Amino acid sequence: MSSQTLPDSTPTTLHANGGIWGRQLDRYPDGPRRILYLVIVVLATVVLYYEFYVQGSVATLISANLHMSLTYFIMVSVIGNALGALASVAAGLADRFGRANFVVYGLAITGALILFGLPNAHGKLTYLVLFGLVSLVEGMILVATPALIRDFSPQLGRASAMGFWTMGPVIGSLVVTEVSSHTLDSHPDWQFQFRVCGAVGLLVFLVAFIGLRELAPQLRDQLMISLRERTLVEARARGIDLVEASKSHWRQMLRRDIIVPALGISVFLLFYYTAVGLFVVFYATAFGYTEARANALANWYWVAQAVALIVGGALSDRLRVRKPFMVVGGVVSAIGVGLFAIATGDSSTSYSHFVWIILLISIGSAVAFATWMAAFTETVERHSPAGIATGLAVWGATLRSVVVVGLLGLIVAIPASGILVDKGAQVRAAAAGADHSLSAPQNATVKAVAADPSIVTKAQSLAGQYKSQLATAALLTPATTAALQSNPTDPTTQAQALAEISGTPVADVARTISLGTQYKDQLITAATLDTTTTTTLFLNPTDAAAQAKAVGEIAVGRKIDPAAAIAKLQALSQVPKADLLFLNSNAKPVQTAAAQLGALATVPVADLTFLSTYGPGLRDPKVVAQLTYLQSQGPLVQQAANDAPGQWQRWWWICFAGQLLFLPCIWLLKGRWSPAKARVDAQAHEEAVNRELLALADAEPRA
Repeated sequence: MSSQTLPDSTPTTLHANGGIWGRQLDRYPDGPRRILYLVIVVLATVVLYYEFYVQGSVATLISANLHMSLTYFIMVSVIGNALGALASVAAGLADRFGRANFVVYGLAITGALILFGLPNAHGKLTYLVLFGLVSLVEGMILVATPALIRDFSPQLGRASAMGFWTMGPVIGSLVVTEVSSHTLDSHPDWQFQFRVCGAVGLLVFLVAFIGLRELAPQLRDQLMISLRERTLVEARARGIDLVEASKSHWRQMLRRDIIVPALGISVFLLFYYTAVGLFVVFYATAFGYTEARANALANWYWVAQAVALIVGGALSDRLRVRKPFMVVGGVVSAIGVGLFAIATGDSSTSYSHFVWIILLISIGSAVAFATWMAAFTETVERHSPAGIATGLAVWGATLRSVVVVGLLGLIVAIPASGILVDKGAQVRAAAAGADHSLSAPQNATVKAVAADPSIVTKAQSLAGQYKSQLATAALLTPATTAALQSNPTDPTTQAQALAEISGTPVADVARTISLGTQYKDQLITAATLDTTTTTTLFLNPTDAAAQAKAVGEIAVGRKIDPAAAIAKLQALSQVPKADLLFLNSNAKPVQTAAAQLGALATVPVADLTFLSTYGPGLRDPKVVAQLTYLQSQGPLVQQAANDAPGQWQRWWWICFAGQLLFLPCIWLLKGRWSPAKARVDAQAHEEAVNRELLALADAEPRA
């Protein structure tokens, strides 16, 4: 390790811009203050990732509520990451204008957008625009935060510091899943998750506004190996030419050992970014998990990763090497992703089995990433300590560009999940009889037919078989139908039924029945008479010719002798004309109704019950529309449910390939493989520092 030399002639003071716009320190902070600044930066990073990832915990709810297809929802992330990539490039200006204000005021903007903007987005386009703004600000801040971590972290503690910084996305993701898994049941509206997140974001903004500071440019633009060099860094800072130090940063950073490792870690993180944004969608479409259950499973990923980041970073700093940790972590993570892909293809994979695989991926990727961040910043420092933010901007832009390409590829890779997200919920709700747009009876019919499609065929068959009887039944009120089923021989009920079928007032029906009973024999006699004979006798009862003709018709019709026929005619003549007129008007409709009611009574009760249960619903336009939708979309959803695991498995294998591509890129980064050689380098650097400190002490004026 090389050391920097002190200038021969340096000014005695170091200018630092103070106040809420400058926030610069003119001295390297002591232990407690340095830790405070690091904690604030990590806390800010946690909140920023919490804000960026919160939508993933309620992805299916947002899609349903704002009528987004899965493709549209993924495109929200695609556009967000594309804007973040552009913002990351712009964040390279943090080398020239500082880092702290990016973080402080960025927190204010994102907190306000999350708390007040996104929860009030009532359309998918508004949501897209607001999320794009959050992503734009986030892209700048998440270059500034690791730059601050580097500024306050000498190389010998860099992996631990970067491990803590990397806890930002990890704990941010953990907060997302913890809050959602414990509150979704009691607060099923997706807006609640955003409001909680936004409130936390604004609270952390206040903390950062009050407490966050950064090093003056002359201090941060130096290479610092250990905290023992603090005095040397401050002394060297007085001789740094800021104009010269700020030149050609992009030219210095666009190098193979910066660009290729940035690309390598980006493809390595494809699994991570998929998990962050679409774990809920994956488990909902491939394994039928609820949002709360999927988020609870993700908790294992984030908790294990948080622990592994700290342990891996500390061990790397203790042994003073990065590359062996990157290799081991990368291999372990790749094995886990491969096992995850295999498990996805098995529908019987249990929750607990996924937990163990996720722990493997989580621990491996945490160790690899924490040490990679340390090695990457050290590689950037090798080219220019003053260009840290620019180097991190290269990484940030590369990462988000890869995520954009990856998400676009994901849309192509998992079309079945798009169908399940877009149509699965509606199909499942309809099939379960839980569509909120339908009444309980309508839902019951849809649910029954969805479970047994033969109901429609049977209903159509019975409707054709009993067409006339059903027409009669349709004339009866539900109360009369129920009364007939309860007591079919009740005279009052029968009279009411005949009245409803014939359209005759129930009092007239009752009188018709009564007169029919009273004059039963006379009415039989009257039925044997010709219409002309009946009319003549009614108008002139004493007409001899009509009487003689009537006797003959009665004798023939009733098969009796003339004497008996005369007696029957005399009995008929005793019926009051008013009664005869009444019966002439009402008897036939009532008799027809009685015949229809009798035919209805011959239909089996089971068939009538079946038709009364399903018939009205199957004639309801809303029910028919829902069943038509189920008929057309149900098979598509079922096929998608069958295809989704295989398509997801294919995507996880792509992520596995990304993990493997990361490994060769490790060799391009700065750093030793051997802890022994690293210790020799550290000892040589320590001796050089001691010489510089002695030279500095000798140069100080003596009293």
